[in-house]
Amino acid sequence: MAGVIGGRLAAIIHHHHHHNTPLYSSPLSQPTIKLPLTIHSRRTSTMSATATTPTTALNNLTVQPTGSSSGCWSEFAGNVSGEWDGFGADFTADGKPIELPENVVPNAYREWEVQVFDWQTQCPTLAQPDNSSAMYKLIRLLPTVGCEADAATRYSVEERVIGGEDNMVSSFAYQASGCYAAVWSKQKSASSKVLELEHCLIDPRDKESRVRVIQVVGVEGNKLVLKNIKVFAEQWYGPFRNGESLGGCAIRDTAFAKTQVLIGSEVSGVWQRSNSIAKFQDSSNILQELVAVDGIEKSTRDANSLVLLPKNLWSSVVEIDGEKTCYEVGWLLEPGCAITSKCVFSRNAELKEIIASSETAA
Repeated sequence: MAGVIGGRLAAIIHHHHHHNTPLYSSPLSQPTIKLPLTIHSRRTSTMSATATTPTTALNNLTVQPTGSSSGCWSEFAGNVSGEWDGFGADFTADGKPIELPENVVPNAYREWEVQVFDWQTQCPTLAQPDNSSAMYKLIRLLPTVGCEADAATRYSVEERVIGGEDNMVSSFAYQASGCYAAVWSKQKSASSKVLELEHCLIDPRDKESRVRVIQVVGVEGNKLVLKNIKVFAEQWYGPFRNGESLGGCAIRDTAFAKTQVLIGSEVSGVWQRSNSIAKFQDSSNILQELVAVDGIEKSTRDANSLVLLPKNLWSSVVEIDGEKTCYEVGWLLEPGCAITSKCVFSRNAELKEIIASSETAA
């Protein structure tokens, strides 16, 4: 019941800017209002990321030698660049949605006993096709009541830089499609740090639709522990504008944190996959192309090892032969068809490789 009512309220108490229509649970019954879809130019081909002005951070980027293919990077840059807007939500390590802090929720929500779980978000992204560098901003918008064009207020802005003098990423693997996986490291103390394993998966049937799942992992000595999971469901709204474009209430997606989670039996059992791999162990190249390898691999996935998430997503952590640990994120695109991304660590908590796979049920 909460999910149905939440969906109704989400249509009425909408965010402005391309994001932030949270999903709520409330005893109130509200009429359903359908909002208009955004009218935007569809992506017909790889875009030119150089047609817009980069941010200050990008102005400082320089070329770094990498093991990447310049042709593949150029195509990746075109497909990853642009205004990616949608919703984001945080989940516990076992997949329970986390409510937004009370201090960011308008009084009207509390008066209506509405719980807010989703941020409306923007992720303006710009990759330079000719020098293997990129940046993006994660912008969270405060929940608002109403759809006024001036109502959206930024709660937080986090900028991340890949490559160049201002590089912030520990490891980054990419595909021409715009999919990537990144390892971000934050030192907490002399003996502990936090890794954010960011998996960006683009729907191969619709390159304007993507998800980003971030596994937040604590590292103490050689021990890796999953702390929580962040999920972003995003759509492409146009070329890069550094987050300045306004989407009003016409966002095409909806809040998702309290919607139906994936059914484990749909992705368990024997699957076969084709892999693309980037090897980071004993390599000084932090930016690498995910290179397809020959052959089909079979594996068995146990539903009990999965953290089931909304949007047909899952997260898992699997130890392999006591020698390595695999942090996996998957997206079930349709029955029997999925794409996955994995970060594989050694028993010393060092990244060995990143693997992107296309999978089908065997």
